[in-house]
Amino acid sequence: MKLALTNMLHWFGAKPVVTKSGRETGKYGSAVEQRSKMMEYDQPLVWVVLLMMLFGMVMVYSASVALPDSPKYANYTPSHFLVRQALFIVVSLFVGLLVFRVRIETWQRWAPYLFVITLIFLALVLVPGIGKGVNGARRWLSFKVFNIQPSELMKLFVVLYAADYTVRKQNVMHMLTKGFMPMTVAIGVVGLLLLLEPDLGAFGVIVCIAMGILFLGGVNGVWFGGIGATLVGIFSLVIVLSPWRRERIFAYMDPWTENNALGKAYQLSHSLIAFGRGEFFGVGLGASVEKLHYLPEAHTDFLLAVIGEELGFAGVLVVVLLFYWLIKRAFEIGRQAIALELIFAGLVAKGIGIWLGVQTFINMGVNLGLLPTKGLTLPLMSYGGSGILINCVGLAILLRIDYENRVLMRGGRA
Repeated sequence: MKLALTNMLHWFGAKPVVTKSGRETGKYGSAVEQRSKMMEYDQPLVWVVLLMMLFGMVMVYSASVALPDSPKYANYTPSHFLVRQALFIVVSLFVGLLVFRVRIETWQRWAPYLFVITLIFLALVLVPGIGKGVNGARRWLSFKVFNIQPSELMKLFVVLYAADYTVRKQNVMHMLTKGFMPMTVAIGVVGLLLLLEPDLGAFGVIVCIAMGILFLGGVNGVWFGGIGATLVGIFSLVIVLSPWRRERIFAYMDPWTENNALGKAYQLSHSLIAFGRGEFFGVGLGASVEKLHYLPEAHTDFLLAVIGEELGFAGVLVVVLLFYWLIKRAFEIGRQAIALELIFAGLVAKGIGIWLGVQTFINMGVNLGLLPTKGLTLPLMSYGGSGILINCVGLAILLRIDYENRVLMRGGRA
């Protein structure tokens, strides 16, 4: 038992425990300290994440089981998406376990390089023969066995890069040319590449992440407000100059007219019908009608609508509360890290909270008709390998931050 316990601690990257007097208590500390080290990670956070992914897997199966009846998916089995989602979750958990062992200072050291590498991936997506197009958008790099979506990678690495940038430029963050402008240019390049794919939704999430971290890092309020207003103007201009985006906005404002309900607002109108059918307690798991080829992308972007139809207001409320708890916990971990003077770790934790919060808000807002339709998945729950994998990597980093906080507060070293 003792050997197994020691091996587990070694796997999780445990280091010798150092007392306040500076004396090491042994290779892995005393027996009591060995047991306590196993409790140095946030178990409720782990269980909530697992619950959300498993619940999402069940709902993905329910939303996709009828897809093989359509010509587009005629060669698929009813359990195709269930099996793939289960495989995505297993691989993502394994990768997350490996990521948990990486020290936060290592992520800080590599943050600029990871940002640049992902920027190159975003550019490669646009190269004919390299980038893979789906439904008129080029957002994927194909590696034969699997596809990777660089915009998902960028959501995580912009968190690391913005946090590292804020720490490095802390003394000049109040200055426009030396502090704020270089970061703005970097995000502008990312935005240009994403708009060429096009992927306005991912760009919006990335902008919110970067701006949120800069705000938390103490950027000059005047410059922050000015750039924020400029970004709003840019987004508005992009929509005005793009006819199909403009039509989607108008359709979102009035989805029930005949032309809109059968055209640009088709997904939204059927999403709202799904919520309406669900009422308070739903029509029952697996009994959705809208998933029967009425609601497109029911297993990805509109998974919440299927949850609303089958499990009703009660099911949607549970999902909202789970995300609320997860995001709140991320900010609590970040606040604790900053209190321990681990500024980079604290900003990363809060950045992960912003990332998950903004994407969840947009996805739920789209499903409920509060926001114009955008192709953003529900984190941890919607079908998709890249999304699940990057979500797990981000949450593994969050768990590592919490782990290092706890070890440091106990007088040890992470």
